[in-house]
Amino acid sequence: MHKTKTVFFVITILGSLITMFSNSWISMWMGLEINMMAFIPLIKKKANSATAEAAMMYFLVQSVSSSILMFSIIMSFLWENNEVMMTITFMSLLVKLGAAPFHMWVPEIMSKMDWNSCILLMTWQKIAPLSMIMNIKPQENVLMMTVMLSTAIGAIGGINQTSLRKIMAYSSINHLAWMMITMKTLNNWIMYLVMYSVMTATICMTFKKYNMMFINQINSMNLSLVEKITYMTSMMSLGGLPPFIGFLPKWMIIQAMMKTEMVVIMTIMVMFSLITLFYYMRTMSFMSMSQASLNKWLVVKSKSPLILWNILLNLSLPMSMMINFT
Repeated sequence: MHKTKTVFFVITILGSLITMFSNSWISMWMGLEINMMAFIPLIKKKANSATAEAAMMYFLVQSVSSSILMFSIIMSFLWENNEVMMTITFMSLLVKLGAAPFHMWVPEIMSKMDWNSCILLMTWQKIAPLSMIMNIKPQENVLMMTVMLSTAIGAIGGINQTSLRKIMAYSSINHLAWMMITMKTLNNWIMYLVMYSVMTATICMTFKKYNMMFINQINSMNLSLVEKITYMTSMMSLGGLPPFIGFLPKWMIIQAMMKTEMVVIMTIMVMFSLITLFYYMRTMSFMSMSQASLNKWLVVKSKSPLILWNILLNLSLPMSMMINFT
C-alpha cells in the first residue's frame, strides 16, 4: 500500500474509533465525518473513471445522511427524548450503513470499486453507525421493519446478479439485518460483525488473488481441487450453513430469538438466508461439477497459506465440538 493510502487508512480507523468511544452526539458526528473524508481517497484509483464515480457517489450519499443526522441531533437538543427525532437519527444512520430501504447505493458503488475497498466498506465502515444505533435504542416497530426489509432485499436482490461484487453487496445487506436484530435480543452485534468480517475478507481476498469479477470467471478458472474445496466451504460458511463456522453466530441469534418468542421473524429470516445460500451455490455449481474435465497436466498445487487458514477457519466449529465431546 502506498504511503498516502496508509495514512488515509489509519485516519479511517481513527474516525470510527472516535465515534465508538465518544460520549456526545457532536463528537460522534465528527468521527463519522473524519471516517468518510479519509475513506474517499481509498476508493479512488489513478486514471480510473469508475472509481472516481464511486468516490463521488459515496461522498454524496454520506454527506446527505450526515446533514440529516446533524439536523436531528440539533433538534433533539431542543426536544429531549422526542421519538420522531430519534427515528430521523436512526434513518440517517441506516443511509450510512446502506440498510434497506436506503440500500440502492451499496451494490452500485461496490460494482465500481476494487476488492480492497469493498472489504473495508462491508466490514469496518459498519462499526461506527452500528455503535451509534446501539446508543439510540430505536423504536421496536421501526427496527423490525428495517430488519425484515434488509433480509428480504439482501436475499432477493442477489438472485439475478452475475457480478461478484454486487452479489457480495446484497449479501452484506442481508447480514446487516442479522446484526441489527442482535440489538433487540443479544446486544452482541460485534461478535457477529467480527465473524462476518473474517469470512467476507477471506472470500474477497480469494477473488482479488485470481482477479475474479463475474460468475463466469470462477467457472473458467483452472483451480486445483483444494482451492475449489476452500472456495466452496468459505461460501457455504458465509451463507450460515451448518457445520461451518458461519452458522455459529446465526445459531446464537436464533436461540436468543426463540427465548424472546420472536419465532415468526426468526422463521422468515432463516427462509431468506436459504435464498442467499442459493445464489452463493450458483457461483460454484458449475465449478464443483467440472472436476472431471480438468486438464490434469495444468493443475498447479497451490501452497498459499491463505488456503490452509481458510479451511481451518471454516471447519473450526465441528473441530471445536469434537474436542468438547471427547
